[in-house]
Amino acid sequence: MAPPPLRCHEETNGSNNTKTNGVTVVANNLLLDAEEFRRQGNLVVDLIADYYAGIGDIPVHPTSVTPGFLLRQLPAEAPAARPGPEAFTDALRDIRDVILPGMTHWQSPRHMAHFPASSSTVGALGEALAAGINAVPFTWAASPAATELEMVVVDWLGAALRLPEPLLFRGGGGGTFVGTTCEAILCALVAARERKLAAVGGHRAGDLVVYCSDQTHFALAKAARIAGVRRLRALPTRRADAFALSPRAVRDAVRDDVAAGLVPLFLCATVGTTATGAVDPVGDLCAAVKKEAKEEVWVHVDAAYAGSALVCPELRRGVDTMEAVDSFSMNAHKWLLANTDCCAMWVRDPRHLTDALGTDHDVILKDAAAEGHHVVDYKDWSLTLTRRFRALKMWLVLRCYGVEGLRDHVRAHVSMAALFETMVRADPRFEVVAERRFALVCFRLRPPPLLPRSNGFSNGGGHHHHQEEQQQEEEINATTSGPYLSSATVAGVYMLRCAIGSTLTTERHVVEAWKVVQDRAAFLLRRQI
Repeated sequence: MAPPPLRCHEETNGSNNTKTNGVTVVANNLLLDAEEFRRQGNLVVDLIADYYAGIGDIPVHPTSVTPGFLLRQLPAEAPAARPGPEAFTDALRDIRDVILPGMTHWQSPRHMAHFPASSSTVGALGEALAAGINAVPFTWAASPAATELEMVVVDWLGAALRLPEPLLFRGGGGGTFVGTTCEAILCALVAARERKLAAVGGHRAGDLVVYCSDQTHFALAKAARIAGVRRLRALPTRRADAFALSPRAVRDAVRDDVAAGLVPLFLCATVGTTATGAVDPVGDLCAAVKKEAKEEVWVHVDAAYAGSALVCPELRRGVDTMEAVDSFSMNAHKWLLANTDCCAMWVRDPRHLTDALGTDHDVILKDAAAEGHHVVDYKDWSLTLTRRFRALKMWLVLRCYGVEGLRDHVRAHVSMAALFETMVRADPRFEVVAERRFALVCFRLRPPPLLPRSNGFSNGGGHHHHQEEQQQEEEINATTSGPYLSSATVAGVYMLRCAIGSTLTTERHVVEAWKVVQDRAAFLLRRQI
């Protein structure tokens, strides 16, 4: 349904213009007119509501577009003259008819390819509120309420996740909201680097070493490159360990590096790896680096995906021993209804962040009201000066849904994933290839039973079977009424990933998704006969 036409004010032909010293100043009060905002805002809300109402009936991923499709439909230049009164209505029509058909619909109930970018009515309206207020809370003085609300909300959220008290403001630590985990990891790594070089000397910068697993998100490698840390140990994982990072492997790597005269700097443990949802044993890893390193090693926990699940006590297995970690980050926009973007980061000692990232010399940013008080200036806690009022959105989500509401949301997806896993295991043609910890199911079509492999998987079919599995994924995703899945290769084995997490997903969508998978598998197997 097309959005209704806008009712725009007529041009005033310069009645609001002024002339000073011979210079005409053109005023356009309609750029932020309250009534015009109300009218156009209603059009946008209607468009979004209609989008959600029909999102389950359209393909998740556009199958008919090719690179350059939108470039060919839109003008090469922006409008030069001032557009007419129907410009906004026309733009909304282009969004509906031109842009949305070329989108991958992340909020579709059948989007199961990636970890979710969860949405909610309150989260979306919180985004609108933050955008409307449009504050820039880089210091306490720049927006006192925004700063202090952020301090309150990160403690609320940290307590809901049952993080160790020393990571919260009330326990001597503190937290902030940044855009993504990529930012959080980089901030933590830079803070760790500066702390270490202050202890061992700047001339040792080339000897610093970062540790992770071969399942760690590439954000760590990117952060290490940006921070100038060139030595990164991506330690291998095994299926026997559920693809978690082995404390023994970390201990041996740190011991070898210390013996070689290198400087262990940073360990990144993951709660919910991207490929399989694996959980690294955080407490044992902290003990391993503490035993072998001569100097302190900063331990960061990347819980971008599964950090949200920590609101549920039954999903905390393996992550209750985090008392020794230096920092922790998770994406509330992935699974806690906060809409993108909203990454929360906590640190045990905020001074290390502010020492590394602080900018205290700019008198323009100082304010007499803050003098003599211990205030938080969030510009010193992250990479950017300009920052968004993300705390408002998260505060609304917690206020309106409550911690128990968030638990119900997560539990529903975990239950649906368990149902999908049960259906996979009941079909002898398929196998589950990684332990399901949360709402991610990793599975594959069984290969012909040939020689076993050392990693625990059968090797049947080899490269030919690998191609067939890829074809199965392509055919599943090409089914217009089917799910949108993704794949990963772990330990040399290609697997399909079904990540359940859309706010709109129900058990019906999960059952229908499995029927499409079975249908496409039957089609491929018939072709082999």
